[in-house]
Amino acid sequence: MGDYFSIERFLKLIPKIVPQLSVTFAIVIVSMVIGTLLALVVATLEIKKIPVLQQFLKVYVSYMRGTPLLVQMMVVYYGLPLLMQTIFKIDVNSWSPIVFVDIAFILNEGAFLGEIFRGAILSIPIEQTEAGYSIGMTGIQTFVRIILPQIIRSIIPAYGVDLIGVFHNTSLVFTIGGILDIMGKAKVLGTATGHTLDGYVVAALIYVLISLVLKIIFYRIDKKLVFERR
Repeated sequence: MGDYFSIERFLKLIPKIVPQLSVTFAIVIVSMVIGTLLALVVATLEIKKIPVLQQFLKVYVSYMRGTPLLVQMMVVYYGLPLLMQTIFKIDVNSWSPIVFVDIAFILNEGAFLGEIFRGAILSIPIEQTEAGYSIGMTGIQTFVRIILPQIIRSIIPAYGVDLIGVFHNTSLVFTIGGILDIMGKAKVLGTATGHTLDGYVVAALIYVLISLVLKIIFYRIDKKLVFERR
């Protein structure tokens, strides 16, 4: 058993792998913050049904929801430099690999969260928007003061699940060269020592513990909001 897994090696690897959580958290934060803003734009434009733009958004959402994130990362990593060079004559090959990963995650979140937001917006009776207009509110004021708070309350459970999913999906980023998240560090250490299982067990436990913490946080937020609604 010691040849495959050792408690001693396992304990020694923890302080070497845990610091790489900063890379993982950075990807999650960037993708969720910018992805959420993109999703709001996507949902709003989908609801407005602007002729040509509507078709483009359908293709975008279908592609993002219908292909694996790993494929999307590869397409962005290898395709974006070619696209930027061909159309804009800009060389982006010097960009850090993590930038391409962030772009892929943001685009992915824009599509997935966009559909969640769209469903939440459409679930709110149109009479509430009309009521906002009737008391002199602008479209933006009506959205921010009346619609948005209700959207936030209704999407909390789905948003929490999506956030945990993004955290799990960061386990794919080590496939892009030059990025050392917790999975990448576990792989490097395993290759160097010849014992791969120990590092992956450390990574697995990190994913489990943080996922549980996030689940508890969103459960409590949702429970609080439900209580306030009552």
